[in-house]
Amino acid sequence: MKKIFNHKTVWMTALAGILTATSCTKDFDEMNTSPNSPTAIGPQYLLPTGIETAIDRYWGHRTRFERINIDAAELYVQHLTRNIYSNEGDDYTVSPALVANNWKGFYNDSQLNFQRIILQTGEGSATPNPNYEGVALVMRTWVFSLLTDLYGAIPYTDAIKGTADTPVYTPKYDPMDVVYAGMLNDLKMANEKLTVGGPAVAGDILYSGDILKWKKFANSLRLRLANRQAAKKSAESKAIMAEILGDAAKFPIFTSNADNAQLNCTLVLPSNNEWNQVMKQDGRTDWNISKTLADKMNALDDSRITVYANANKDGKYEGHANGLPDAIATSYLATSATIGNAFTKPEAPEVIMTFAELNFILAEAALDGDITIGTAKTYFETGVAASFAQYGLTPSTSFLTKLGAVTREKVLEQKWVALFAQGVEAWIEWRRTGLPVFPAPDPRAVLQNGGILPTRFPYPNSEYSLNAEAVKAGEGLNGGPNDMKTKLWWAEK
Repeated sequence: MKKIFNHKTVWMTALAGILTATSCTKDFDEMNTSPNSPTAIGPQYLLPTGIETAIDRYWGHRTRFERINIDAAELYVQHLTRNIYSNEGDDYTVSPALVANNWKGFYNDSQLNFQRIILQTGEGSATPNPNYEGVALVMRTWVFSLLTDLYGAIPYTDAIKGTADTPVYTPKYDPMDVVYAGMLNDLKMANEKLTVGGPAVAGDILYSGDILKWKKFANSLRLRLANRQAAKKSAESKAIMAEILGDAAKFPIFTSNADNAQLNCTLVLPSNNEWNQVMKQDGRTDWNISKTLADKMNALDDSRITVYANANKDGKYEGHANGLPDAIATSYLATSATIGNAFTKPEAPEVIMTFAELNFILAEAALDGDITIGTAKTYFETGVAASFAQYGLTPSTSFLTKLGAVTREKVLEQKWVALFAQGVEAWIEWRRTGLPVFPAPDPRAVLQNGGILPTRFPYPNSEYSLNAEAVKAGEGLNGGPNDMKTKLWWAEK
């Protein structure tokens, strides 16, 4: 459960205890450690802080110019649209503060905590615990995947070493293929380290210490990354997928929605869902359902729209086009559906990977000839059913009839629908495949970036001040300028 008391309050209590223990002693002369510089914060406190800060940031963040999901990705993929402030994402503008804050936040708030856990609990450490180490490896890999899929080449092999015995303050940038190789290796290693029945972990606000579910997440995430690079490293990806799917006992994967990787929020502030904070607690009503999404779902008689959206005053689920200037966009306030209560209530989960997504990955892999275990049709149908089941729904006969035969385009279209609210993941997949094909922009839309849907985030200005030589080399590794038009390594088109 996402309970601040479990880590933030306890962390502060622990910190106070350290300070008290080191200051309330009669032997001050023999003290060799500053009471104001505690150095031993245990993994039970680092883990929940790392998990929550990473997932909150991915899901939306509650602070303006940090809302990577609702002020960028969810608008780019036309799940949502804006009714005001279209220059905050909907017209393809991105604030320099947004790209800088998320770069800094993912590295400093998340990765540092996971790295500390790995160093504290890894083999050869004073307090080895392979389950803590495995969990931290999974989470560190997930965050690195976000960073490289958002920016391109990133500091990876030299990253988060500012406090190492030989500190690195100007880390080199690694190309995406090197980052992917490292991440895939780390996930395999994490699966090996995670031991069901092994040492306990505390502070696990994602899976409550269920190590089998962590193993399933590690292997499912490994399949996601292998599939993502498959067009560039076909043989390697096929081997990884075959290894995982060929031994369910050694490499367990998600088998139901009960395995979904999601942070379960609570009714108690500040443990509420990030969208709830922004849209309900802070009263922001800037977003509506995009016309692109609404039209597609209505055309298929897709009942998930009754969860994704709140109907307008006429009981209809309609949206308006993306990129409209404020003067036009505000005219749709009375007719465009708002974001569904299921996503804005305080206890709404913040989801990072689902059983439905895994099945769409496997359906695509089967269609591409990357796997021979299972059929694309079975995986696709399982993915659709799982997506509906997340919301207590079942697909109607009308929906299934209209859905038609299984094709790669149909798989990626339904994956896009199922990824509603996971805008970052949906944007990554669109940039990789070019699917689904979005309609032409509304003629009234005013779009920046040359009218090109952004292909990446630019590096933050701070990198050009503090790590100039390395970031310039990073531009070269991406094969283009530091803009939002350069395509990333795994792009198929």
